Amino acid sequence: MKPYEILLSENKKWAQGRVAHDQDYFKRLSDLQTPEFLWIGCSDSRVPANEITNTQPGEIFVHRNIANLVIHTDVNLLSVLDYAVVHLKVKHVIVCGHYGCGGIKAAMSNTSYSQVLNMWLRNIKDVYRHNREELNNITDENLRTDRLTELSVIEQVQRLAKTSIIQKAWKERDAPDLHGWVYGLKDGLINPVFEMKSNTALDPLYEYNNL
Repeated sequence: MKPYEILLSENKKWAQGRVAHDQDYFKRLSDLQTPEFLWIGCSDSRVPANEITNTQPGEIFVHRNIANLVIHTDVNLLSVLDYAVVHLKVKHVIVCGHYGCGGIKAAMSNTSYSQVLNMWLRNIKDVYRHNREELNNITDENLRTDRLTELSVIEQVQRLAKTSIIQKAWKERDAPDLHGWVYGLKDGLINPVFEMKSNTALDPLYEYNNL
């Protein structure tokens, strides 16, 4: 059996198991989607949102990309954010990075990857540049990488707050709250590193007054 055929076979077993346990399981899922959370995570296969939070399908709306970045020109991410916040009316947006992230490690090096990947990772390099003094004072490379992971997550949460999508929702319904988390591959635990409650004050330069 080919590898992809194993996936299809396991899918049938999973679906049959769900129905055997709960006959209406898929009917409920197909009729309704009301997640409270938007998860912006890393594409890393070791960090599946539902698995590490022990949640069921339908509870978390998910977007993933390399190193869980929030880039204001990324139409893919912004369309997910807009749908989750405006239409699904999620109550929380979570940016979840993870320790040992390959994207973070790559951005800390001087290795040139493909042109597209170089452009993407430059966003992480900018986070390093803005926090150069703190990071350069960390002599242990692994600890420095871990700290950059945390600082990058914080930066992504702050970028979310700078979007008109979030600010408009804050004004209209006092939600969602924004959270920055980092997942540990070695222990399976999530470390909350940052939070922005709805209507947190921003630098006036980034605030929209005509929403």
